[in-house]
Amino acid sequence: MKSDSPTIFLTAERRYLAMLNHEAAPVILAPFVPAGTELDTWNEKNYVSIVGFLFLNTKVRGISIPFHRNFEELNLRFYVRRQAGDGWRRGVVFVKELVPRAAIAFVARTFYNENYLALPMAHRLEKSGAAIKSVEYSWRFRNAENHLHLIKRGEAQPLAAGSEAEFITEHYWGYAKQRNGSTMEYRVEHPRWQVWEAQSAELKCDVAGLYGQNFVTHLDCAPASAFFADGSQVKIFLGMKLRC
Repeated sequence: MKSDSPTIFLTAERRYLAMLNHEAAPVILAPFVPAGTELDTWNEKNYVSIVGFLFLNTKVRGISIPFHRNFEELNLRFYVRRQAGDGWRRGVVFVKELVPRAAIAFVARTFYNENYLALPMAHRLEKSGAAIKSVEYSWRFRNAENHLHLIKRGEAQPLAAGSEAEFITEHYWGYAKQRNGSTMEYRVEHPRWQVWEAQSAELKCDVAGLYGQNFVTHLDCAPASAFFADGSQVKIFLGMKLRC
């Protein structure tokens, strides 16, 4: 069965991405790897990324839903690949995704079985003229404030083939474990993004409470790398279950 359905499920702009990347032990990620996929590595290293961004002008099946068009998202993700008839498909798996609206979380859980959680969220953009200088995404969990803050540096860097930045940003498939143990595969379409290195990056987060104690060692430290990406229009296609 082909897994790349031509049906577009969601369109939006994914903007102002703050991406903090940490090396991770494969044993921590193994329980989350969907059937039919395997961990993907860069320079023989596994990564998990905390990514905050804005969804803008969101439409589901071509329909704009009032009060649900523009919102923050923060996710913890790692990287996998799957051998398909057209070659290796490089994708992401989400450990957990935070959004500010319960309806958004419900739709994602219903259609993709993604682990979405609705929490109070906010964002702050610091600009110099029309250019973004820094971004901050904040959320409230267990009556405590958490945030991801990134200050970008210099000019946009081209995505060099084989680079770490290309590995982190150039994944065009999503994979999600289903309740019966099968795997949902869906395609994500967007152009290559402009990427800036970070001057500084900070994560203040209840890692154990949100993601589990196993992630504390990996995330409660300085990231191996951090990037800012300007983002673009994206299309997320309807998912289909794999026959593994």
